[in-house]
Amino acid sequence: MKIICIGRNYKNHAKELGNDIPKEPLFFLKPDTAIQPKGHPFFIPDFSNEIHHEIEIILKVSKNGKHINQKFAHNYFQEIGLGIDFTARDIQENCKRNGLPWEIAKGFDGSAQISNVFFNKKEMVLNNINFSLKNNNITKQIGNSNNMIFSFDEIISYVSKFITLKTGDLIYTGTPSGVNRVSKGDVLTGFIEKKKILEVKVK
Repeated sequence: MKIICIGRNYKNHAKELGNDIPKEPLFFLKPDTAIQPKGHPFFIPDFSNEIHHEIEIILKVSKNGKHINQKFAHNYFQEIGLGIDFTARDIQENCKRNGLPWEIAKGFDGSAQISNVFFNKKEMVLNNINFSLKNNNITKQIGNSNNMIFSFDEIISYVSKFITLKTGDLIYTGTPSGVNRVSKGDVLTGFIEKKKILEVKVK
């Protein structure tokens, strides 16, 4: 099982970090060891002083595919969930300055939080999904799938040109603005529409 993450897929997030708007999807991978066990707290690693939360809509791949035509991409996922891409921002910025890969800042153990609930996509308007993250009951991030630079179908088609998608793979589709540092004692909650489907305590 692979975790595929799309970077800079919301203009407001790209701008808040001073990044250019991409002309094609930018993606990177997290290993399966990045998955945060459900119900377990997230422990801030000792190698970073600036861990940020990034709330994202997740697609669960439903069948194998390679070189998927965009008009057929909707057939390759049936379920939608929510996740947090924990990012060691200080390490990432250092990597960017030195032209190095990001994996050390993105793929560390526990860096991928996944919601307990996934919705059937038929229950949702795919280009109008509201989602949000609260930290200690204060809203920090608000997003809508309509604001993505690259749609779900564009992402699936593009990634499949380079990497074979397999059943069970997870695709994090990008985060809106409002990413912020987490601290010990924080409680992060994620929502699709008004339903809370994710909670993680930070230690």
